[in-house]
Amino acid sequence: MGWAVSTPVSSPSPTRRRGRCLEVAGAHRSGQMLRGDGGMTSDGAAGEAATTSRDATVVVASAGVLLTLVAFTTPLSTLVETAAGVAAGAGPQAWILSAMSLGCAAGLMAGGAIGDERGRRRVFVIGAGLLAVTSLLAGLAPNAGWLVAMRIGQGLGGAAVMACGLGLIGRAFPTGRERSRATAAWGAALGGGVAVGPLVAAALTAVGGWRLPYVVIAAASVVLAVTARLLLAESRAAAPRPVDVLGTVLLPGGVAALLAGLVQGRSDWTAPDTVVLLVAAIALLAGFVVVEHHSRHPMLDLGLFRRPDFVGATVAAVGAGAGVLALANFVPTVLERGLGVSTMLASVVLLAWSATSAVTAYAARWFPETVTPRALLVGGLAGVTVGQLSLLGLGVESSPARLVPGLLVAGAANGVLNAALGRQAVASVPAERSGMGSGANNTARYLGSALGIAICAVLVTSGGTRPASILAGWNVAVVATAAISAVCALVALAARDHHTAETSTRPEGDPAAATPATAPAGKDTHDG
Repeated sequence: MGWAVSTPVSSPSPTRRRGRCLEVAGAHRSGQMLRGDGGMTSDGAAGEAATTSRDATVVVASAGVLLTLVAFTTPLSTLVETAAGVAAGAGPQAWILSAMSLGCAAGLMAGGAIGDERGRRRVFVIGAGLLAVTSLLAGLAPNAGWLVAMRIGQGLGGAAVMACGLGLIGRAFPTGRERSRATAAWGAALGGGVAVGPLVAAALTAVGGWRLPYVVIAAASVVLAVTARLLLAESRAAAPRPVDVLGTVLLPGGVAALLAGLVQGRSDWTAPDTVVLLVAAIALLAGFVVVEHHSRHPMLDLGLFRRPDFVGATVAAVGAGAGVLALANFVPTVLERGLGVSTMLASVVLLAWSATSAVTAYAARWFPETVTPRALLVGGLAGVTVGQLSLLGLGVESSPARLVPGLLVAGAANGVLNAALGRQAVASVPAERSGMGSGANNTARYLGSALGIAICAVLVTSGGTRPASILAGWNVAVVATAAISAVCALVALAARDHHTAETSTRPEGDPAAATPATAPAGKDTHDG
């Protein structure tokens, strides 16, 4: 049994400290536990409170990622009405779809790292509040530029919620089967948000117009922020480090420039603004690597890339984003423009992938512990490769049902992949850096998704906008994204499991180097 002792405002005398240590030790032997106010509570009451707090962590963190993905997918089924409402042409429409990805990718790493140092609950609540404000302002948008800016803001808020939510789970469930079950629930919520988001948005739009979904998301975000503040326990690194200000500026700036360049490149890869954005991205990201290499307190410890488990999880996240996730984003477009089906029917067909993904992510909690994280990552990527290849062969005479078997296979494998990525994101880094691990893994997924979507956009539209041309481009995109999934599966297979995946990565010879990540003291603090 372990306990957390809050740090006093003023240091007690050595005599008082020795007396208090004896008091705590005596309480431990007699089956009691130290409360934050200095009193004692029984093991039973403490255990019940701890269990309740951990359950609340899973529920609130899962609700956070579900709400973020609902906001993320809202334009998929409301783009026609939204574009008409804000007079958005083809270019602004692409930005409406992509703006939240930009915000998420730019904010995930910084949000997770700041949460580790300043408090994961605090950053989670701030992120939910930002998601609420920007969603409300998006619903009031008078023009496309305003809406795109608020969608970026939604992404920044959602990034903090996602990174710190998974970080809180990693802290509450340090190791073993309980962590697997908790991260499986988080992965299921991620898939659930993708599944229900377009349907909820379409239903609300039918009732009250395209602005109503944003208002509802804003209200739900307020509830999320209040609930998190009331129910979640605060946690942060035991010895907070200075915030890496330069790294916090360079990485989001580089990621934002890269994603903006990829979005602009869909129209013209040789346009001056596209070239400037991509060159700026390379310069900023290169600067980030140099700064992190020389920083005493880096936001991202580059030494983690020497750990096979971290590399495997990161590559798998890129593959998940650039492979099946990017391809699935184009299913509604291909069905609507290639086969002429309605937006609602296209959203229902996509459920074969997204709903199945949510179910299997949750079911992954029952995998035996003998199944290694690497096996889940490799198996998930191999499964989505098979599912993607099953989507080949669409023609103008095809039925939408032709896609369902492949989407079911891809969805089942993607759910396993989501659960495994959620677990490895926090297991492949030291315990006190769980927010950073979550941010790094999800940043990799969003960057992969942005790259994959850009590839799909070029391939699907390369032959023109006629239905036959779109379907021919779709078949090429299927092969390209399946190849990405397969290559990433091979890389994950080569990255052997790290037997100290849940231990500190201190330098060899440091007595703390062998301290388990689950140790109650010296690694992380946990406040009520």
